[in-house]
Amino acid sequence: MKNNLLKPIILAYGTAVFLSACTSGTKNTTATDSSMNDSTQMVMLKPAGPAPEWGKTIKPEMQVVIEKLISYGDKPIETLSATDARKNHTPTDAVMDVAKQNNIAMPLPKVDTIGKDIDADGGKIHLRIYTPKVGNGPYPLIVYYHGGGFVIANLDVYNASAQALAEQVGAIVISVAYRLAPENKFPTAHNDAFMAYEWAIKNAADLKADPAKIAVVGESAGGNLAANVSIMARNKHIMLPVHEVLVYPIAQANMNTESYQMYANAKPLNKAMMEWFTEKYLNSMIEGQDPKISLINANLKGLPPTTIITAEIDPLHDDGIMLANKLKAAGVKVDTKNYEGVTHEFFGMSLLVPEAKAAQAYAASQLKAAFK
Repeated sequence: MKNNLLKPIILAYGTAVFLSACTSGTKNTTATDSSMNDSTQMVMLKPAGPAPEWGKTIKPEMQVVIEKLISYGDKPIETLSATDARKNHTPTDAVMDVAKQNNIAMPLPKVDTIGKDIDADGGKIHLRIYTPKVGNGPYPLIVYYHGGGFVIANLDVYNASAQALAEQVGAIVISVAYRLAPENKFPTAHNDAFMAYEWAIKNAADLKADPAKIAVVGESAGGNLAANVSIMARNKHIMLPVHEVLVYPIAQANMNTESYQMYANAKPLNKAMMEWFTEKYLNSMIEGQDPKISLINANLKGLPPTTIITAEIDPLHDDGIMLANKLKAAGVKVDTKNYEGVTHEFFGMSLLVPEAKAAQAYAASQLKAAFK
């Protein structure tokens, strides 16, 4: 069964879902939590097997998602062409299928969305613009960059994160479909990311947004792009974002860090995939030392206050910590939180994973404080 990447993904961050490990053979059960005003039911699920060797500390909720992802039987991404890799199931598919199998209802979105194409060097960049259904503006504005190693994924796969930010912050979110590699090699994604930010500044008022209140957010490869947007804005002497939220960002090219070694075989991201992403995006491996890729080698002075979110069971865990330390050394205000027992890509899984719900709330609170 191939992944339908264009399937809309509806986030239900307001649904409280608590999953716990149960004894073998116990059926999934539901219980009503009387403390919840909306009478939301708790859904208790059990992982099918023991914790994986690469993630002995994995939370049961996270393990349920990973087990579903494995169950699809897709070929490893690092063995495929980029075109075929994009047809693989995604962690988002796993979340949605677990929800459906357990009758977890998803409320209607609290945002309206429209699509917009903007001009880029030699092509177009597609944007998805999320606008809160409540209020009249001007709203704060978030420019959001999805993950996928600069090669795979799209706006639908990361819809949950963008929608959660719009709903929880009360902001307009512009989710950017930068062009992917290997069709578009380095630094295309980086240039696209900055063009989208410039477009956001110039068009904020028309979107009912406050042009003085713009932040950038990104996950994984998108976290790298968001940080680069701030650097490019500083270098080009245009308005800096008021804040940046970087969720398990790619921050350097050394794949022998402690977390790369500990979680070399993790899912949904492993070391072999990162090598594959790097080979697909870069023109040559030496470009991995470019400060656009290795942010820890960049001039980080004068960047906006930064929030960095990391996951414990993630090859990129140490990238986030190294970048936080480099930013602090450059005089940038940095706040960080690591979430235990969860993997790369957990941030958009608040429908099932409590740590994702907590991480989204943390990111939203950091952004709201910055916008004040």
